[in-house]
Formats: sequence, structure tokens, C-alpha cells
Amino acid sequence: MTGSDDNGARSRRGRQLAFIIAGTAVAYVGVQLIGAMNGWTTRTMGFFDLAALAVFGWALVSAFMIWRSGQNDS
Repeated sequence: MTGSDDNGARSRRGRQLAFIIAGTAVAYVGVQLIGAMNGWTTRTMGFFDLAALAVFGWALVSAFMIWRSGQNDS
């Protein structure tokens, strides 16, 4: 793979990761609003908190891996 193809692939992964992070944030806020309006239990809300935290943790690891792939190519 050439350098420009690899940069394009890395950019594409970065954009996908950004959409996943933004989508998770919007979904999390939406779930919090819906849960507050419907009186969901703390246990149910905690489940969605942990799910969002898991996605954000995965995103952090993925971002680090994308950054490291750029470092290895230099």
C-alpha cells in the first residue's frame, strides 16, 4: 500500500470513529432525557451509562491505535 492510500485509510477510520463518538453522545443524551421523562429506575439508567462508557473506552483505544499506525508509518 502506498503512503497516500494508507493516509486515506487512516483518515477514513478516524472519520468513522468520530461518527461513532458523536452518535454515542447524542444517543446517551437522548436516553437520559427519555429515561427522566418516563421515570426509569436508577438500575436501568446505570446500564445505559455503562454501555456509553464502554463505547467511549473502546473509542479511546481505537483512537490510540489509529495514532500509533501513523507513528509506525513515519
